[in-house]
Amino acid sequence: MKNSFFITTTIPYVNANPHIGFALELVQSDAIARYKRLLGQDVFFSTGTDEYGQKIFAASVKEGKNIQDYVDHYAQKFLDLKNTLNLSCDNFIRTTSPEHVLAAQEFWRLCDKKGDIYKKIYTGLYCIGCEKFITGKDIADDKCMLHPNQKLETVEEENYFFRLENYKKQLLEYLNGEKVIFPEWRRKEAIDFVENAMEDFSISRKKERLSWGIPIPGDDTQVMYVWFGAFVNYISTLGWPGKKDNFDKFWLSGEKVQTAGKDMVKFQSVMWQGMLMSAGMPTTDTIVYHGFITGEGGIKMSKSLGNVINPNEIVKEYGTDALRYFLLREISTFEDSPFTMERFKDAYNAGLANGLGNLTSRIIKMAEDNLSQPVDIFSLRPDAKFIKHMENFDTQKSIELVWLWIGELDSIIQSEEPFKLVKTNPKKAKEIITKLVLGLDNIAEHLKYFLPETSEKIQESITENKKPEKPLFLRKD
Repeated sequence: MKNSFFITTTIPYVNANPHIGFALELVQSDAIARYKRLLGQDVFFSTGTDEYGQKIFAASVKEGKNIQDYVDHYAQKFLDLKNTLNLSCDNFIRTTSPEHVLAAQEFWRLCDKKGDIYKKIYTGLYCIGCEKFITGKDIADDKCMLHPNQKLETVEEENYFFRLENYKKQLLEYLNGEKVIFPEWRRKEAIDFVENAMEDFSISRKKERLSWGIPIPGDDTQVMYVWFGAFVNYISTLGWPGKKDNFDKFWLSGEKVQTAGKDMVKFQSVMWQGMLMSAGMPTTDTIVYHGFITGEGGIKMSKSLGNVINPNEIVKEYGTDALRYFLLREISTFEDSPFTMERFKDAYNAGLANGLGNLTSRIIKMAEDNLSQPVDIFSLRPDAKFIKHMENFDTQKSIELVWLWIGELDSIIQSEEPFKLVKTNPKKAKEIITKLVLGLDNIAEHLKYFLPETSEKIQESITENKKPEKPLFLRKD
């Protein structure tokens, strides 16, 4: 295990309010970051916002706002998620920041110096939603399959291209390494793309068509294609190229993990890795891909489709840990999962109000009534199965183990009935209650990664040997 651990999320476009799909990625990443910190690793957790591109400029025009004011407004909404979701992130990178712009331009120079950037005229169908040219396999009924409500544009212009095909052999070697992609089937998807569909890709746009972008070094007629410039956030967030300490510690010497949605495989595992190879930098160690959160009828939730759920509204009604619980336990780590408010409320009542919350109240009440002093707590290493799941980035299986233990403690209460036994055999009853308190502390210890506020409340109650004045989770009817 390396001493330092670096984890990043993707950075979303600031063309609308944050939605539940990105909250999933944030919370999964935060759980991993917290776990690694408590193992003793030096962790750097980064997220941020992607603020350049045609769709953002178009959205600002539609709202009648100055473009910089527009991105500032929405970037703040994403930054506010740090508190809303109780994230332990170390930096929030914005692609419009001067530091990032300089980093993107320096990265361009490195790739150009390698001979991997060239100019050519290209004609193709352009999807504003994807911010890229798309081909036949991405099109159905003359529309982009990911953004069916947006019209495709036929575009012909001279742009700069990146020689991705130069790195086919190296990319295949990289993708055949161990643990480079979770889950495994996404790795096969990336390999198939490299072998059968990969080609050089456009990395600029004409300034006369799109002025809102990072200027290209040495050519004031073009701006950087949003994907090329945005990728560099993964190292600019560490202070590269001006400040090398964090870059050396976390990128050159640390374990590097990125999280992303399943539609990002070719971008994160192929295009970005090819760019790193060109720049002479180490590739990402592991990329973890989650599925989509779907709405009614199994349709992906997305801003462009207008079927998103605002995480802030859920937190306001149910609390931060309630949302974290649902995203980590009820949403698959790697597969698509549905989200409806009815499903959320059912899970909240069953798993939190009637489950963890009720168990905590019962155990602490028995301890308060029957034990003269708090139970002595001793430090335990995380459960072996739990560690295995977390090392495989499967947060759902990890938290599912915790709820298995909750069920086991509940079964002990039902079968042993210490609240009755205390009248006939107080010594035995106190032994059972002590065992229950230790089990509850073990649960709280493992919940530090997932439900940090709740974990702290439970351990405070154990230390004080006093039942919380308010239920951890009020039942919602």
